[in-house]
Amino acid sequence: MRKERNWFNSDRKSPSKYGNVRTEYNGYRYDSKFEAEVAASLDWQKEAGQITDWERQYKLEMWAYDCNGDRAMKKTHKVDFRVHEVDGSFTLLEAKGAETQDYRDRRNWLEKLWLPEHPDHVYEVVRCPPGKAARRRPNFKAIHRGKP
Repeated sequence: MRKERNWFNSDRKSPSKYGNVRTEYNGYRYDSKFEAEVAASLDWQKEAGQITDWERQYKLEMWAYDCNGDRAMKKTHKVDFRVHEVDGSFTLLEAKGAETQDYRDRRNWLEKLWLPEHPDHVYEVVRCPPGKAARRRPNFKAIHRGKP
C-alpha cells in the first residue's frame, strides 16, 4: 500500500522553483545565497568608506496617469538594496539570478515611470554568475527507471 504524503506536513523542504536557498546573514533573511553575498559586499564597502549606508527591501510606488492627469494605475516594487553613495546620490541594486516576466514588467515600469522623476537615483542589476544559479532539474532516468 502506497503512503500518501501531504506536503504541508512534510518534514522535507521542497526545492524552490529557481533553485534559490533562503539564507540568513547578519540577523536578516534573504531570498537567496547570492542576495546575502551582495549584502555582505555592501557591508564591506561601507566599512571601507566606499558607500555611506545601504537599506534592504526598499519599496517603490509607481503611478500611471490617464489622459486627464488622474492616477489610473499603481504598481509597487521592492528593490533588493538602496545604496547611499558618498556623493549623496543613490543606487538601486537588484540581485538577480533568474529573470521572470513579472520582474521584466516591474523593471520596465521603474525605468519609464519612477527613475525620470528621481534623477538622484541610478538602477543597477547585479547578475548571479552562471554556475551559481543552476536550476535544479529532475533526474528523468531515475524517475522512469523500470518503465518501458
